[in-house]
Amino acid sequence: METSGSTAQEVVSDRLTDRIGIGVLAGVIPADLIDEVLIETKAMQQRTRLLPARVVVYFVLSLTLFFGDAYEEVMRKLVQGLRFTRLWGAGWQVPTPSALCQARRRLGEEPSRVLFERVAVPLATAGTQGAWLGRRRLMAVDGVFLDVADTPENDATFSRPVRGDLSGPYPQARVVGLGECGTHAIIAAQIGGCHVGERELANGLLGSLEPGMLLLADRGFYSREFWTEVAARGADLLWRVSASVALPVLEAFDDGSYRSVIIDTMERQRQYRATIRGEAREPAGTTVRVVEYQIAGRDTATDTIRLVTTITDPADVTAAELAAAYAQRWEFEISLAELETRQRGPLRVLRSQSPEMTRQEIWGLLLTHYAIRALMTQVASDLNTDPDRVSFIRSLRIIRRQVTDPAAFSP
Repeated sequence: METSGSTAQEVVSDRLTDRIGIGVLAGVIPADLIDEVLIETKAMQQRTRLLPARVVVYFVLSLTLFFGDAYEEVMRKLVQGLRFTRLWGAGWQVPTPSALCQARRRLGEEPSRVLFERVAVPLATAGTQGAWLGRRRLMAVDGVFLDVADTPENDATFSRPVRGDLSGPYPQARVVGLGECGTHAIIAAQIGGCHVGERELANGLLGSLEPGMLLLADRGFYSREFWTEVAARGADLLWRVSASVALPVLEAFDDGSYRSVIIDTMERQRQYRATIRGEAREPAGTTVRVVEYQIAGRDTATDTIRLVTTITDPADVTAAELAAAYAQRWEFEISLAELETRQRGPLRVLRSQSPEMTRQEIWGLLLTHYAIRALMTQVASDLNTDPDRVSFIRSLRIIRRQVTDPAAFSP
């Protein structure tokens, strides 16, 4: 069937922006979900624009894939495949950097945040290698600092790190995330200033914990109050604690671990008074199991790793299995390193000039990292291998090419 020139031109000029996509990442972040979130957050445009809201979302995500490129160059990458296939009208011009900035401001932070919350879920299946300790899904919590643009607004919101008498060259945002160790997928995150404590930000992640998870954390997250609050969410915990935490040996187990309790200040005073009176009483508190071990080649007591866990039965999980599982926390460290240096690039500063746009950019960074990891997990499953065996850098390069290839755009 033939189409008149005017009708064809109308279709080209009115619907061309519907053809923009983000390559293979669209399988993880589909256009329909983006539109749903835009409507929910009241960010969908009310009139036809050169840059519709969905295109701006794609643009924000693409900024986090092409950190070294200017605004207009990133937009050219989004449309160059369509130009190649002659699906793009010659009359449409790449918007100016000013217009792209205004479009980002119209979009705001909320759509990117809500989209991440909708998309990011645990990826490991029962057969995913390195993702489980028995029936428990290995999860970890940790944080990373990201340098942000040196503007008065960012400085006032995020602050600068201080070392001695010197302030850092850039303000920094602190991102604390909850991640799946086996797949490196970050499934929840909180953003704050660099002087906001990790535990304070981690409080916002508790809603993502559920029974069947085993949460790993370094000693910087431990406090008696926070331990109790996190444990109440139903997930099992395996945290490192410092030697200064009072953990009396109440019962020694054959595997080298022992039963103990976490006591508060009042109970510690009761124990002290009982000792003075010569009374023998078992302290009251939260029951835990303690595992202590040293890494081969380290002989001093200061190198002893001390773990506490809610898994109190050695018949369920042995001390050796818990020690091996805790080492998986480093997999989440790798996830954060991928965000900080590999995807963003070493020594790069986030480009956004205001706090809201900085947070929008960080949510975009988290979204694209999750999408990359989702695709890597699928590849590993297809190859029946551990996701750790799939290269993040090579996957990132392939995905960048897919964004600009003509074949990457869905009809």
